[in-house]
Amino acid sequence: MSLLETKDLVSGYHKIRVLQGVSVQVDRHELVGIIGPNGAGKTTLLRTIAGIVKPWSGQVLLDGIRADGLPAYKIARAGLAYVPDSRELFPNLTLFEHLKLNHSMLSSPDEFESVLERILDLFPQLKDRLSQKVGTMSGGEQQMVAIARALISDPKVLTLDEPSTGIAPRIVYGIYDMLKGLKKKLGILLVEQNAELVFEVADRVYLMDRGSIVKEGTPEELTKDELVKRTYLA
Repeated sequence: MSLLETKDLVSGYHKIRVLQGVSVQVDRHELVGIIGPNGAGKTTLLRTIAGIVKPWSGQVLLDGIRADGLPAYKIARAGLAYVPDSRELFPNLTLFEHLKLNHSMLSSPDEFESVLERILDLFPQLKDRLSQKVGTMSGGEQQMVAIARALISDPKVLTLDEPSTGIAPRIVYGIYDMLKGLKKKLGILLVEQNAELVFEVADRVYLMDRGSIVKEGTPEELTKDELVKRTYLA
């Protein structure tokens, strides 16, 4: 059974239909990438999975349980963590306050200290920043905070939208190395504009365009595809 699966998912904004019946899946211990041009519907797909955008039809299954139509907080409590491209951090709160707040809403308070230790082991750069306000951190550090905040709830599935945007390459590669290790514990669905980065870490990749999945396969398979090579790897 897949940890995360969408079946013929349709959604959009107001009367504008964006997703045209999207079916994707993420298995246990798997990192799945989604690439595609701007406006392809990648962000809308993640927002619909997370419950921020309500699906018009189709299904979202989280560890075999129907999640489509549930409020976002219930989907989060069921085990889905979402890192948006905008990060959506509170600049005047400290790193500790971000982690404590998210954990208190989604998990048992008794587990906080042990989970916090595991999170800081993933991001050693943040160990001395617990009392620092997030608004004073660099873009790369803020991205780490956004991912750490998502992981503090010990999710089953982690979804990330463009985690490399606006970050120095050195930090990007560090984050991607961390994601490769994380898939041993959970499923990961990653939207990324940089196809080469995705192909380095993903087990499978979907290509989206105009709200639909147009190609899928392993990185090895897709790097041989002429359209993919011409458009994303040139």
